[in-house]
Amino acid sequence: MKQMVISTPAANSPAIAANVMLAAMAVIGVIDNVVPLLAEVVGLWQFYLMRTVLSIPLIYGLAAIGLGQVAPRKWGAVVLRSLLVALSMMFYFSALALMPYAEALAGLFTSPIFIVLISVLFMGMRIGKIRILAVLLGFAGVLFVLQPDLKNFDWLILLPVAGGFFYALGAIATRSLCEGESTVSMLFGMLLAQAVMGAVGLGVLELWPLPVAEGADGFVTRGWVWPVWEITHWVLVQAVGSVLGVFLIIKAYQLGEASLVAVFEYSVMIVGPAFAWAVLGQQIGLWQMFGIALIILAGATIAVRSR
Repeated sequence: MKQMVISTPAANSPAIAANVMLAAMAVIGVIDNVVPLLAEVVGLWQFYLMRTVLSIPLIYGLAAIGLGQVAPRKWGAVVLRSLLVALSMMFYFSALALMPYAEALAGLFTSPIFIVLISVLFMGMRIGKIRILAVLLGFAGVLFVLQPDLKNFDWLILLPVAGGFFYALGAIATRSLCEGESTVSMLFGMLLAQAVMGAVGLGVLELWPLPVAEGADGFVTRGWVWPVWEITHWVLVQAVGSVLGVFLIIKAYQLGEASLVAVFEYSVMIVGPAFAWAVLGQQIGLWQMFGIALIILAGATIAVRSR
């Protein structure tokens, strides 16, 4: 999924920046669809651990070519931000395994709504009517995509929304606490936090095993599985794709103005569900398409008005 970055624009090339961001979202929209395949075999905690092990050499490679240092300047800020984003991805990946891609992504993209709400309620930010309307539109779009049944409410649909909430907290921490930090150090911190969560999760399940359902339904409660050769290549695809996607996001923000570039992040809401439909056969209803359009409109409006 997308990563939050802090960067100083090296040049103002809006068209190139837009295309680079579109490429980044195309990569992420594809690799996130790999998670349901992994969930058939391994658990979330093992996936977290394996992906970090495979990603760390790539992170040091980014540092070696001059894209940033691995060690953070402010350890406390980066640790807090890393834990928040790792929690967000924990909920998001769980949702990817248990529900259609479009629904999981819609829940995660509640993060701009939460950012505005948290900033207004707890940080004293003042917003105008347009952003208030955008928040309402985004919330309506999420409802259209998730389509909750009030009579038989399924709490599962709140998984990706929880991901969006913690992603919003991570974004606020990034902007308010991690100014001047290298993107490489923040990415490394997030992956390391995921590895720690994975190790803790595996340890807990080893001591107190839980019932494990067949296939993707057992993603969260499944402990260590061996051998894993049949899915190692998919974990590698996820690891390489994540690092590549983040690299392209960094480059896009270096080339263009942030509020403009952020709008193109929402292309993942088209690419990802389209790939899931074409390759995995996941269906998207007309009302869900309408909801996705509302979320894109709301998020783009918030990004531009937050300039």
